[in-house]
Amino acid sequence: MGDHSHGSPDDSGTVAKAGTGTLEKFQDPGLPPHRKRLADTDPHAEKRAERQVALLFIISIVGTLSFFIAYFVLGRPENISEIRVQNAMLGLGTTFAMLGIGIGIVHWAKTLMPDHEISEMRHEITAEADRKDAEEIINQVIEETGIKRRPLIRNTLIGAMALAPIPAIFMFRDLDRSGKNAGEMVEQLRHTMWDTDVRLTRDPSGTPIKASDVQIGSAFHVIPEGLDEAEDMLNEKAKAVVLLMRLDPSKMQVSEGREDWHVDGIVAYSKICTHVGCPVALYEQQTHHLLCPCHQSTFDLTQECKVIFGPAGRALPQLPITVDSNGFLVAQSDFQEPVGPSYWERG
Repeated sequence: MGDHSHGSPDDSGTVAKAGTGTLEKFQDPGLPPHRKRLADTDPHAEKRAERQVALLFIISIVGTLSFFIAYFVLGRPENISEIRVQNAMLGLGTTFAMLGIGIGIVHWAKTLMPDHEISEMRHEITAEADRKDAEEIINQVIEETGIKRRPLIRNTLIGAMALAPIPAIFMFRDLDRSGKNAGEMVEQLRHTMWDTDVRLTRDPSGTPIKASDVQIGSAFHVIPEGLDEAEDMLNEKAKAVVLLMRLDPSKMQVSEGREDWHVDGIVAYSKICTHVGCPVALYEQQTHHLLCPCHQSTFDLTQECKVIFGPAGRALPQLPITVDSNGFLVAQSDFQEPVGPSYWERG
């Protein structure tokens, strides 16, 4: 519905000609002729368009249901292939749920709703008149949509609109840690599989690492021994992955209390960036810098992985290590602080 007004002092089609002070008349061209659509003249085309709209809403419903299947039926996957399937179903389900509704409404408007152009003259604004106009507009919109006489579209739209927001409710519910499980969540984030005498092993082979294997300038991706037997292996690995490097001890700035956390320059730091949890996987041997490829946070290995560039808010947690009687590198304990990004309960 358009509101077309003409810029003349008396609304008579007379305007002032710029720079001349004279008046000029013009003819109102009016609205272009209305071109009827196929659905306006062919009942079969109208029915076909109605079914197409309903089909799009049904696609939305199917998308939401596939989200539920991925979320509840697949549960918590235990291997990477199952995670990929679940993530694909969650993403595609949400996509089709939203697109089905959006495209369906657009197709409904373009093929079935009235498309006449109309114009109205401006009038004085009064509260009572505006209220009546609003009621009239609402009733007109309901009538123009044809929702009362198109039960197929109405029912599928109601179903799609009712189901579409439910996945978001469950996703936001999982973020709520204010209840009885809050302490358990914090405890899970605070601790990893590292413990006293747990060997450092190569990722992914699980081969134990001797101190003699680590040369200056080398870097190892490390996991705790026994990770493959963990009940929740993927989550445990996400917290426990470590980067192991060796540098000249004379270049290290060691804080008080950490003097015995390294083995002749061999140090182990969490691989999880303290910004948003990306893997810190790039080691620059000459500068002894660790780089997170996601947002370029840079950590200085010689300063106990202090942040020297980027958005990360704190240094990478260090894993205290030593050697056992067989010369293998082992952990002295768990990390002394939570790994990964900060969170409200971290303290």
